[in-house]
Amino acid sequence: MSKFDEIRSFHDHEVNEALAGIARDPMMKALMGFTFPDTDEQVWLEQFKNVHSIKDFQHNFIAFTIRQILAKSSEGLTTSGFDLLDKNTPYLFISNHRDIVLDTSLLNLVLLETGHIMTASAIGDNLVQKSFLHVLAKLNRNFLVQRGLPLREQLQSSRLMSEYIEQILHHENHSVWIAQREGRTKDGNDATQQGVLKMLAMAAGDIPLADYFKTLKIVPVSISYEYDPTDSLKMPQLLAQHREEEYIKGKNEDFTTMLSGVLGQKKRIHLHAGNVLDAELDDIAANSENKNKQLQAIAQIIDDSIIQNYKLWPTKFIAYDLLHNTDTYADQYTEQEKQLFVRRLEMRIDPSDAISKDYFLAMYANPLVNKIKSEQKLPD
Repeated sequence: MSKFDEIRSFHDHEVNEALAGIARDPMMKALMGFTFPDTDEQVWLEQFKNVHSIKDFQHNFIAFTIRQILAKSSEGLTTSGFDLLDKNTPYLFISNHRDIVLDTSLLNLVLLETGHIMTASAIGDNLVQKSFLHVLAKLNRNFLVQRGLPLREQLQSSRLMSEYIEQILHHENHSVWIAQREGRTKDGNDATQQGVLKMLAMAAGDIPLADYFKTLKIVPVSISYEYDPTDSLKMPQLLAQHREEEYIKGKNEDFTTMLSGVLGQKKRIHLHAGNVLDAELDDIAANSENKNKQLQAIAQIIDDSIIQNYKLWPTKFIAYDLLHNTDTYADQYTEQEKQLFVRRLEMRIDPSDAISKDYFLAMYANPLVNKIKSEQKLPD
């Protein structure tokens, strides 16, 4: 027994048996039917018997699933910055979070295809309530973030996760992916929660904060979708916040959102790997001994990297101009691109619902607004 058993992914020696346990599940049949549409079920069932590690499963099956998703629901994936990373070094990737499944899946596909170390990835346990999804997540080197715990247990859970991330990076030689905040960003404002950084720091022990964070080799990652396939699904929660009401998720809402994110049209997608946080951490340590101020400064560095390196697709400029009734950025998009976006807006939002329309447009426009603000703060 390991103290990490409750949250960890499978060990390689557990993979074959775990996969056999879900091989004939209807959801696995649907997943493999999507991945290998022209292959008889018996073929991949037989191939499963030769899977004896997470690497086997990811390389021979899940990578093909993600490529199929890209082929059917996007106009391609582009990347930048990954060529500057060392292929033999494990990194802690901290990214903005738009899609439950794809953010980390796309990152892992990029790492696989560029020969880098793939990640263990954090996932909320609320997203894997179904037994099949729980096993599939652990087969993909996901580890569980425990949600909805009482305060005392939250603290214990955070410490456990911090120690597990340290274990993966420094002892298992795997990279780690974690979102910059708990849950997906619904309004397009990407900001790192200090709570995430506090959790990471719990395993530091007596090591000074900045020194420990240097050992994690933090890489901010900017993920940008031209179209968010779950855009309209995010409206009810934003409207509840607008009305200062508590938002209660529907019974299968997370699962529906997962499917929509995977299968819905995204058009173009871009992932950028920022620079590894290093010298900036020395500066932060030199300027303040206050731990909270240091965490605040680290969060700001991550935010600046994610925002400045975020790929601004035409949809961001169109949404800004529509929201402000201007043509300020008309040179950034074509009339056809604008018409397609307006049509999407009209199909997804009731034209008489002005508040939802503004939230929808702001969701797309905010990365542009934040990039402008970030550039205004930069020194000359």
